[in-house]
Amino acid sequence: MLQITIPAVELWDEEKQEFVRTKEQKLQLEHSLVSLSKWERKWKKPFLTKQEKTLEETIDYIRCMTLTQNIAPEVYRNITDINMKQVNDYIEDSMTATWFSEDKKGKAGSEQVTSELIYYWLIAFNIPFECQKWHLNRLLTLIRVCEIKNQPSKKMGRKEAYSRQRALNAARKRRLNTKG
Repeated sequence: MLQITIPAVELWDEEKQEFVRTKEQKLQLEHSLVSLSKWERKWKKPFLTKQEKTLEETIDYIRCMTLTQNIAPEVYRNITDINMKQVNDYIEDSMTATWFSEDKKGKAGSEQVTSELIYYWLIAFNIPFECQKWHLNRLLTLIRVCEIKNQPSKKMGRKEAYSRQRALNAARKRRLNTKG
């Protein structure tokens, strides 16, 4: 969970012809499958793309991430660049110690990832729905681990098997101090 503080701001009210001061506001945010679903339901397009989001879309995603109750809509207009950087850093954080070595094939997925697809993966891998409130990157890592663990083991190639056997034989020769 991320907590950001939107600072107090002094604005000019055109109608009343006076300065209006807003209060400082603390927001608790969660980048989760739930917030992703809310955003995609409103914008009717996938969020997890490399396509740049407009400022309006980005601020609306922050609104969808907000766990704090009863936030006035005008509060989101006062989000600073520092707040945006905090949110972006939080969204990009892996939130896990798990990492993957990329294989040389580098499978390029042509499937567009949406919230419905992620919910499908939860069902397919028997992941409890409570995980929909996890940080999204952590949830996607769990899904990837499930995918890897459910794959049949790869058969070792001939060269790799010979190489492995030579290394084992060499280690035995050193350990037993023999020539073969």
